[in-house]
Amino acid sequence: MARMRRKSDLPSKICAACGLPFTWRKKWERDWDEVRYCSDRCRRNKPAKAEGTGG
Repeated sequence: MARMRRKSDLPSKICAACGLPFTWRKKWERDWDEVRYCSDRCRRNKPAKAEGTGG
């Protein structure tokens, strides 16, 4: 069994929408590298800048 970790020991990122820091969650274990938003609300309200446009 894995030992418990303190929340302060977990990796963290800055949310691309609200700019606040958020920490790793078990549900993001497989795709932590692709996670950009701290919540579904921030993902829905992401900045107006279009992603992937080369224009």
